[in-house]
Amino acid sequence: MSTSLTPDEQKRDGDAGATPAAAGGPVRWKARQWILLFIFSGAIMLDGLENSMIAVAIPEIQAAFGVSAATAQWVPGAYILAFGAFLLLGGRCADLFGRKRVFVIGMAVFAVISLLGAFADDALLIIVTRFVKGVAAGFTAPAAMSLLATTFREGPERNKAFGIFNVFEASGYSSGLLIGGVLAAVNWRSTFVLPAVVAVLLMLGALKYLPKDQPRTERARLDIGGALTLLLGMMLLVFTVVSAPEVGLGSWRSIGGFALSIALLVAFVLIERRVADPLIRLGIFRDRNIVAANVSSFLLYGGAMAFQFVLALYLQNLNGWEPWHMSFVLLPAGLMVVVIGPKLGDMMERFGVNKVLMVGLVSFIPCYLLLLRIGPEPALWTVLVPVSVIWGFGFALSLAALMVSGTNGVSDEEQGLAAGLLNSSLQVGGAFGLAVVTAVIVPAVQLGDLYPGVWVILGFAVLTLAAQGLRKKTP
Repeated sequence: MSTSLTPDEQKRDGDAGATPAAAGGPVRWKARQWILLFIFSGAIMLDGLENSMIAVAIPEIQAAFGVSAATAQWVPGAYILAFGAFLLLGGRCADLFGRKRVFVIGMAVFAVISLLGAFADDALLIIVTRFVKGVAAGFTAPAAMSLLATTFREGPERNKAFGIFNVFEASGYSSGLLIGGVLAAVNWRSTFVLPAVVAVLLMLGALKYLPKDQPRTERARLDIGGALTLLLGMMLLVFTVVSAPEVGLGSWRSIGGFALSIALLVAFVLIERRVADPLIRLGIFRDRNIVAANVSSFLLYGGAMAFQFVLALYLQNLNGWEPWHMSFVLLPAGLMVVVIGPKLGDMMERFGVNKVLMVGLVSFIPCYLLLLRIGPEPALWTVLVPVSVIWGFGFALSLAALMVSGTNGVSDEEQGLAAGLLNSSLQVGGAFGLAVVTAVIVPAVQLGDLYPGVWVILGFAVLTLAAQGLRKKTP
């Protein structure tokens, strides 16, 4: 895609405070553009906070309502189900109906439902509110990513923006473990109030600083048949993957769920090929770089979620650590992201997106090999801290580079779609990796049960590297 701007786009860019970088010089932004970046990044940080804080609060919620562990798992599961199912639809709606409009409405719904969950007196209502919040996040996350991609020019500006965006994503999850532990110790309901406050602040910031959505020359028409088959197919797919650890990947319920979800998604593709205004232009998948970015994102997050699950079992179940203790083990990883993230734009500009991505992906190989050295007693300084540092280094480079790779060359009219695809790949991949590693290591009652899981994670890392072979060869 050409990075030259039309006169109208140049005016909008100037209104937003963009300052084009001199050739070879550093990227410099005005205050308004930094504010916009913080709003976009705050949305993805909110998602990380939401997931990690609730994970720490689950024991208190379970005790408060006297529900079983099987029921309690749907407190986080309902959010993941809705989030993963609605991302593609949310991203396309942002393209069709206005990214600012979708972002603001999504944040408003998120805030209201969070407060409703804080005052819920029934476990089922808690789960329902989590599902609705997942739906709202399924619209706000791709809207935020597409807003970022259309606000910052492709190249050094966008590379730097995605590097900082990545910092917020990682810090949201890691800080949520600590914040959630503190809030849950006081009152688990406060873990619902804090996200509501953050959502309100982001909504108000978007109303004040985001420019108005540009009017469309044609009336936006939503492909209802495509939307329904996509939504049902994605929801069933995510539900099957999320529930697979409980019922087993090889169970008839899992096999039937996968088969039916694939049938629905095939029906969606057939509908999209015939309608005049498809929900998703299937031609986007002819771009091999976009396909490679999404496949690698799926596998990267699959390995990452499996890694955190195995580490949690090792430290918490086998060694009796508290969840917030584990957050300190992952603190070096978070610090790596915070330190490297702001520099990624310059790194990608100097060495190229592909080289930065490959260095990041290769880093996971020694990281997971070192994880095989875990023993009966946690070796903090010789195993856990080095693993955390290497993992954070690889994750910082890989995720930001994949975001850039998955949105470069995409027209502004389809940035929401590209963002929805990337987010869907990450979420479904994470759930899939968790399901696979759970099937391999259950019941995980002794140290020897965990080693096969580490080999599975290593396999994800190797496949993530191999997926880059799908990229279009460049001279």
